[in-house]
Amino acid sequence: MSKKLEKYDRLYEQIKQYIVTTEDIWARLATMEAVLHHKMQTFFWTGVYVLVDDELLVRSYQGPVACQKLRHHTGVCWAAVSSGKTVIVPNVEEFPGHIACNSASKSEIVIPLRDREGKVFGCLDVDSDRPDAFDEEDEQGLCKILSLLYSN
Repeated sequence: MSKKLEKYDRLYEQIKQYIVTTEDIWARLATMEAVLHHKMQTFFWTGVYVLVDDELLVRSYQGPVACQKLRHHTGVCWAAVSSGKTVIVPNVEEFPGHIACNSASKSEIVIPLRDREGKVFGCLDVDSDRPDAFDEEDEQGLCKILSLLYSN
């Protein structure tokens, strides 16, 4: 196992201990964001956008001020929410329609969030101020951590 996956496993165990006090997914997501943002050196911005009346609105985040509402059906978050699949962008300047909430963002990973029935209701959005910061190991580690959303 790589050092990165080992780190995600340690963070998984840490977050698992923090979230046992509530089943509220917003509290759980906020805790996940805080731990990930402060423990992963490449994470420049870590947050959640949710679908509200067919708009993607920021719910909670760690890092610099973010866009409150994302331009309709444009950018990486909408691509992940619309497709239901993780989107990894090595260079945000090469992604058609990228929404630059902060010019320091260079690469990004966005993972759709699903409710208990499997319907996409938003996304976890992580930006880095370094190009090519994310790969399939990040997707694997983050998806494992997100599996804690509905654990008891």
